[in-house]
Amino acid sequence: MGVKHGRDYEGILTDLTQALSRIPDRYVFFEMDSEEWSRLGEAEQLEVDEALAEDLFYALGEESIIPVGSGVVIHDKDQHRIHILIGEEELTFVPLI
Repeated sequence: MGVKHGRDYEGILTDLTQALSRIPDRYVFFEMDSEEWSRLGEAEQLEVDEALAEDLFYALGEESIIPVGSGVVIHDKDQHRIHILIGEEELTFVPLI
């Protein structure tokens, strides 16, 4: 189903893809290791990041907190945002409206 949003879906996915790229080991979400990730070209890594963003957008409609590698992605329904954190440090957020 995905999360409720007022912004253009494509814009949200673009922003979420960029935000997720800040998690250095995000590839673990797809059960890849660092060697497999490093063998991918830049375009292939972008495709994986885009798939991750899309998967998370829909999964966050069911689960509000999802671990991604060393980070965590949180859907804040009250503020209409998706937060990306590593530990206690917020890296960035993606507005949904």
